[in-house]
Amino acid sequence: RGGGGARAHKGGGKMASTAAGKQRIPKVAKVKNKAPAEVQITAEQLLREAKERELELLPPPPQQKITDVEELNDYKLRKRKTFEDNIRKNRTVISNWIKYAQWEESLKEIQRARSIYERALDVDYRNVTLWLKYAEMEMKNRQVNHARNIWDRAITTLPRVNQFWYKYTYMEEMLGNVAGSRQVFERWMEWQPEEQAWHSYINFELRYKEVDRARSIYERYILFRALAVLVLVHPDVKNWIKYARFEEKHSYFAHARKVYERAVEFFGEEHMDEHLYVAFAKFEENQKEFERVRVIYKYALDRIPKQDAQNLFKNYTIFEKKFGDRRGIEDIIVSKRRFQYEEEVKTNPHNYDAWFDYLRLVESDADAETVREVYERAIANVPPIQEKRHWKRYIYLWVNYALYEELEAKASKRTRQVYQACLELLPHKKFTFAKMWLLYAQFEIRQKNLPLARRALGTSIGKCPKNKLFKGYIELELQLREFDRCRKLYEKFLEFAPENCTSWIKFAELETILGDIDRARAIYELAIGQPRLDMPEVLWKSYIDFEIEQEEYEKTRNLYRRLLQRTQHVKVWISLAQFELSAGREERLLRCRQVYEEANKAMRSCEEKEERVMLLESWRSFEDEFGTDATKERIDKLMPEKIKKRRKLQAEDGSDAGWEEYYDYIFPEDTANQPNLKLLAMAKLWKKQQQESEAAAMDPDKDIDESQT
Repeated sequence: RGGGGARAHKGGGKMASTAAGKQRIPKVAKVKNKAPAEVQITAEQLLREAKERELELLPPPPQQKITDVEELNDYKLRKRKTFEDNIRKNRTVISNWIKYAQWEESLKEIQRARSIYERALDVDYRNVTLWLKYAEMEMKNRQVNHARNIWDRAITTLPRVNQFWYKYTYMEEMLGNVAGSRQVFERWMEWQPEEQAWHSYINFELRYKEVDRARSIYERYILFRALAVLVLVHPDVKNWIKYARFEEKHSYFAHARKVYERAVEFFGEEHMDEHLYVAFAKFEENQKEFERVRVIYKYALDRIPKQDAQNLFKNYTIFEKKFGDRRGIEDIIVSKRRFQYEEEVKTNPHNYDAWFDYLRLVESDADAETVREVYERAIANVPPIQEKRHWKRYIYLWVNYALYEELEAKASKRTRQVYQACLELLPHKKFTFAKMWLLYAQFEIRQKNLPLARRALGTSIGKCPKNKLFKGYIELELQLREFDRCRKLYEKFLEFAPENCTSWIKFAELETILGDIDRARAIYELAIGQPRLDMPEVLWKSYIDFEIEQEEYEKTRNLYRRLLQRTQHVKVWISLAQFELSAGREERLLRCRQVYEEANKAMRSCEEKEERVMLLESWRSFEDEFGTDATKERIDKLMPEKIKKRRKLQAEDGSDAGWEEYYDYIFPEDTANQPNLKLLAMAKLWKKQQQESEAAAMDPDKDIDESQT
């Protein structure tokens, strides 16, 4: 509570009569402490406490037993007064009226209950529950005519409430009044109700074997729906299908076929629905009319959009698998796959993999014009960006198109047009495809048109020179034995790419084959004199092999020395030593050993110890085969000692990353030059001796036994 600690004044307002008989007015209590109370109590807390303590719960009234008529009349009077008071308070609460009427009904006061329902209908005649309770009361008390009267008034007042019609027709049917129920249905159909109402009427007639009447109802219904379709432009085929299945169920097959044909004619080609044709085809399939089924499916597939014919495709495939031959099954499968590919390329025209699959399918089973049409559609989707990586898949559409025209269609003129159109389309200033130029040239050669092939390759080299184009052109001229043209092409090629070692080698090999050794040597000299080469080691090796093949050993030695001036690689030294071993006769061992000696001295300053080890191992294998005991002993002294070491690792941020073990080599020659290493070896030897002496002191018996043995 907001205020707290109100205290009444101690003196309290005394009330006394004065001598004159006047009454004193009590004093107003004054609140001295106006501070809020420490514990605030809210109205919600008060209500919760009252609920918990059940302060407001009243005990149930005692049960009363009515023993005579006066008490009963008194009880009825009180109850009716209560109901009337409730109705008087709020006339629109229909539940009060229904409770009142049901109470009167429980007392078998049917007339009073009717009066209450009638008064309630005057208040709200649109209340569906009120009508239902009223009619149920009459039916429960077997007042059939009263119930008919109520249902009749209900369907007249609220004709769009389907529940009234259902209840009314059901009541008449339960009473055996079939004609009356039919009459109610007819009145209902005049209001053009929903679909379920028509089917209820049809099922009613079928329950009494009135097939002709059911057929006439179907006719009226589909005509009514046809008018609705014309107005709303929303075709619905399921009603036609139900009508046809009704005829089929009752063995009127001609009538069923007529219904399907009328449905196809009614919907025409503007509002074709696959469900109608599937149902029609299944009907004909049940009648064993397989040719008619095939005609129906093909007619529908040719006219219905592919995206709306998935179910049609599926059923057609099942039909062909059941009743068709191999050719028919393949046709439907191809048609289905063609539809899938059409959807894929329509969704993404630049999906070239989908185009390849589509073209492969079309080429397997289609005429040339259809294949050409698909190829033209495919190559029309040029990549939007002029970058070679976007064109790599696209260019194979042109390649496959040209190969199809040449190999399958046997149309050389169209093949030439395809190649030329492709080469005109390519942006040669930014990039090109050498394979297209080479394929075009090879095609012209197959057509025995050498000038056009040379013109194409010459144009390619002039517009967009590439290594592959030069190699292809040179290979062509080599096959034609046009060596002068090959020389000119190699010259152009080396002017374009002087760093290409393979081209220099191939040019020199060509001159060697032609017997012009001086030209070949001059080419090699020009090649090794280039400032930049992509594979110099291959070029030098080829030059050296060339001189060895010509048995020019002095020139070979000079080449090795020139190469060693550029690089001190261990493989060059080993190769020189092997050359000396194989080249000379009398002094070959001496020359080879001198090369190894020179290489060992040169490799002392090499940081890569593995290369020096490789050299010494090669030298030792040489001495093992050709050397004496002295030379073998000498090379054994030069072999390094392999030791394991540890080094500290650091991460990228500079922090410690642990230790790493690795192997290192200590060469005796380096040890002799570095006294610190020698001192370290002596210290290790001394430590080892100390450990052995300590072990002997700890186990003297072992030493005695060993000495005795």
